[in-house]
Amino acid sequence: MNFHHVRLAALEYVLPDEIWTSAALESQLAPLYQRLGLHAGRIELMTGIQARHVWPKGTLPSEASAMAGLKAIAHSNFSKNDIQVLIHSSVCRDQMEPATASYVHHKMGLSSNVHVMDISNACLGFLNAATAIGCMIESGQIDCGLIVAGENGRPLLESTLQKLLEPEHTRKSIKPWLASLTIGCGAVAGILCHERLAPHAPKLCSAIVKADSSGSALCEGNGSHDQLLMQTDSEQLLNQGVALAQKTWTDFIQQPSFEQAEFKHMLTHQVGRAHRKKLYDTLGISIEKDFSTFEQLGNIGSVSLPITLAMARDAGRLQAGDGIALSGIGSGINCMIMGMVWQ
Repeated sequence: MNFHHVRLAALEYVLPDEIWTSAALESQLAPLYQRLGLHAGRIELMTGIQARHVWPKGTLPSEASAMAGLKAIAHSNFSKNDIQVLIHSSVCRDQMEPATASYVHHKMGLSSNVHVMDISNACLGFLNAATAIGCMIESGQIDCGLIVAGENGRPLLESTLQKLLEPEHTRKSIKPWLASLTIGCGAVAGILCHERLAPHAPKLCSAIVKADSSGSALCEGNGSHDQLLMQTDSEQLLNQGVALAQKTWTDFIQQPSFEQAEFKHMLTHQVGRAHRKKLYDTLGISIEKDFSTFEQLGNIGSVSLPITLAMARDAGRLQAGDGIALSGIGSGINCMIMGMVWQ
């Protein structure tokens, strides 16, 4: 899909104050490590993740999303009454029903003239929401929409620690649970609008999507607010995900919006060191085009890619005219690469 009139008018994020280091997580797993003869430091060694931010106990995804949404409006030229569509795009949600976007809408105090909905697709939710709103803008249905994502991985971290401390575990049986220890918390919000309302804002250009649903069972999570668990075949998920990304990239660079050489940056969903290396090596892209946040944030689900874009901006890495490829791989398996030009 191609976009001609869609601009990213605002992109803001919120991080919790509390930080859990990988070393601190491992200290809680000391009985497991001692029994199985594991060496401390393996989490950071395997993933490159040193720390992750964690919301206070009891924080709801809608609360985090609303904070980010209000910050995005405050740092834009738009008011609450200008928002015509609100999409909550997180993995985490307040309840099975209603849509978490309903709670966000209420907490933000938006007008009643808003199309409110959730789009949840593992770690791709924010990009999926951006394409949905982008298409509404292109077709003339709306002028302005807000995407929010608030991920709270604290319950998953806590439940995983408890699970790993069960006495029957072996070195083999712990493997499906370890990926859950990479999870972090945070929130992000973006405002998309028609170019006439923000002509000098970053421009969305195109997006390519692909799916390989044969990998649907490679990462599965379920549970309640206080008892979340997720099992992941990390190695197979990595291999199939990167293979799908390669197919997506092959189609993406053939889009008329860009030539490959124009891309100064490729920002990806943040998983860890091994994922980053394999992805860039497979696609034949220089690691110098990357900007990573996983070292201090971990994997924040749908928040990871947009928050990395915002942090790259804040670090002064993005200059006017730079082409940017946003690459996301989500369990399922789904892949999207979105192109934009910074302004």
